[in-house]
Amino acid sequence: MEHENVLVCGLARSGLSAARLLKTLGARVTVQDVKADVGFDPEAEGFSAYLGREPDDIIGDFGLVVISPGISVYKPFVERARALGIPVWGELELAFRHCPCPVIAITGTNGKTSVTTLAGGILQGFYPNTVIAGNIGAPFCDYVRSLPPDGRAVAEVSSFQLETVVNFAPRISAILNVTPDHLDRHRTMDGYRAVKERIFAKQRPGDYCVLNYDDPVCRAMTPPCERVFFSAGERLETGVFLDGNNIRARLFGYDITVADVTGIKTLPENALAAVAVALCAGVPAEVAARGLLTFTGVPHRVEYVRTVGGVRFYNDSKATNPASAIKALEAFEGDIVLIGGGYDKHVALNDWVARFPGRVRHLVVIGETAEQIAEACRAVGFADITRAGNLRDAVALAYEKAAGGGTVLLSPACASWDMFVDFEERGNLFKQFVSEI
Repeated sequence: MEHENVLVCGLARSGLSAARLLKTLGARVTVQDVKADVGFDPEAEGFSAYLGREPDDIIGDFGLVVISPGISVYKPFVERARALGIPVWGELELAFRHCPCPVIAITGTNGKTSVTTLAGGILQGFYPNTVIAGNIGAPFCDYVRSLPPDGRAVAEVSSFQLETVVNFAPRISAILNVTPDHLDRHRTMDGYRAVKERIFAKQRPGDYCVLNYDDPVCRAMTPPCERVFFSAGERLETGVFLDGNNIRARLFGYDITVADVTGIKTLPENALAAVAVALCAGVPAEVAARGLLTFTGVPHRVEYVRTVGGVRFYNDSKATNPASAIKALEAFEGDIVLIGGGYDKHVALNDWVARFPGRVRHLVVIGETAEQIAEACRAVGFADITRAGNLRDAVALAYEKAAGGGTVLLSPACASWDMFVDFEERGNLFKQFVSEI
């Protein structure tokens, strides 16, 4: 890439990481963002800058355009670049092309962060030079210059990142589930599924694709490499599955019990997926078992906060779609005071609301989707609803409704962008407000 003119669009974490890697590779880098103030001095980093506007007028001056995940591929300047024959990559594609070691990529509508963190931790117990990157933690580009050939890169990969892959071909891929989400961006479920399938499109025989047998969309997928299924509901002839409380693996000529899921701090299907990934990576079963037992969980995923006055508080702010919120509801016995609602991603909420009767004592709704949720509740005869103007009030109302015992669960089934920067800010504020009770 020496002397090549490259435009990097979007200067959040992944964009800046991509620009810095390109600079070390000898490229002439111009950075662009619609914000005039990007929080650092591009010239001090050795970049040319085009700030405070879209790059439509300059797009033809470059041999490569790298866009951040938050930039839609339907933007006019992206479509113009492609019409001119200029390659458009994301940070993931750039990192992959310069990564010296095997890449393990994990995607899915729900569970990506938990499985990536768990699988990465298991691999670190066997391959010490393993990094966890991608859509969590540090961007992938931060690591590629320091990774040794005997390392491993375990990357959480979002559908937005997969829109811009070209030659991306991980040694092991995993698709955990595919349920409606981000349809405001991907437009249709067929489009969303097709983007997810890009994770395995360039894999080859000898590679592995780990798929959820219990998810009908995943089960029907046909990657060009070896499929390895996991299942929490079926005893598989080949794959990793739940046998009572035990994770059992029938793979590579073995039929072994790996670990008991009782007490593991994640959902059983997350543990199954992580074990399947680890075994495909050559990790011994006993190392995988140790990794499961020492896993401490991930913030904002059915995270226990505290108990006050007999009321238990849980933070599931990462439940940004109905399928994830349903999993959280099913993790409890019932008697839940639920806080839900948020940004409208144009996803139907009926299946989530249909689980309320018999499980949810009371619902406190917030955000843009409050009326949509209330209408769905009325349709199933669920009437125990209160609307709150903000999260602080929602926590106070929920505590009042749960007085005497029970569970208060923040599991919004919606994104956070109507009221918060991201799900992490929403979850952290929830924990702060609970601590003030």
